[in-house]
Amino acid sequence: MASFKELVFSGVQPTGNLHLGNYLGAITKFVALQESHDCIYCVVDLHAITVPQDPKALTANIREVTAAFIACGIDPKKHIIFNQSQVPQHAELAWIFNCTARLGWLNRMTQFKEKAGKDRENASVGLYAYPALMAADILVYRATHVPVGEDQKQHLELSRDIAQKFNNDFVDSIAYHGFGDAFFPLPEPLIQGPATRVMSLRDGTKKMSKSDPSDNSRINLTDDADTVAQKIRRAKTDPEPLPSEEAGLEDRPEADNLVGIFAALSDIDKESVLRDFGGGQFSTFKAALVDLSVSKLGPIGSEMKRLQSDPASIDAILADGSARAEKLARRTMDSVKDILGFIRS
Repeated sequence: MASFKELVFSGVQPTGNLHLGNYLGAITKFVALQESHDCIYCVVDLHAITVPQDPKALTANIREVTAAFIACGIDPKKHIIFNQSQVPQHAELAWIFNCTARLGWLNRMTQFKEKAGKDRENASVGLYAYPALMAADILVYRATHVPVGEDQKQHLELSRDIAQKFNNDFVDSIAYHGFGDAFFPLPEPLIQGPATRVMSLRDGTKKMSKSDPSDNSRINLTDDADTVAQKIRRAKTDPEPLPSEEAGLEDRPEADNLVGIFAALSDIDKESVLRDFGGGQFSTFKAALVDLSVSKLGPIGSEMKRLQSDPASIDAILADGSARAEKLARRTMDSVKDILGFIRS
């Protein structure tokens, strides 16, 4: 098999109101990855329009995700940060993959069924076909690794199927053009330990979400230090002291959530947190969690606000990243066109 240079690709939807769950569940892992891999981080605005968007809000949300990447520690000079719509090869390769993927493969995608609901006939074609665009996002850079959560594993498997079918369908042409027996890599999932699942501060049985009507249910990355402290102090708890062992957190969802947040922000496990605070009152633990959360998240919120107050600087970072990404993507697309038999100037 052909050998490929290791490259990580990850895309984040510009949905706005990024919160602690997004930070601990994904962005901290992106920051860690840049120490060991070459990385491309994409704000996937083409994916966003598979459902209706307000144009002004979409613009703001693209900038917010970009600001979050930078404020959390991703270096846009060493790695590439850009928004998808500025690199036309994503859409170009997606069309070719629409002609490679099989209807039966897309029919098995559970996320379309969940997002479209009962009114599937009224869903956009884009919502149905966007797994082919997701494959193009990854493979237009011939990326070898993708950090994924549970909800994206099926889509990554489809990306591998599309890459394999393209390689098989055009094996002779691929070899003729000097790419050996495979042009596209089969991207691998990058699993970095158990994902941190952050729950609502008002109800430990529900996932932290931007759509919750109560702003006190979540810590937004743009919250200032005072707001972070206030939300932690008001977070729902129970009257019992913290247990000394992790098993004692069962059937105590709010306690489990706050201990999990402390562990994730400290980069330790829950058992270590309980060794320090087990048997003590929640008030003591909450005071420590307030100090920890403010020290970790306060600077992120401040930096995001600073960046967002100067949208031209964010746009310049996206323009630079897009230009660098487009060079890589154009190289792939030129080769794809040669392999397919297209004539190009």
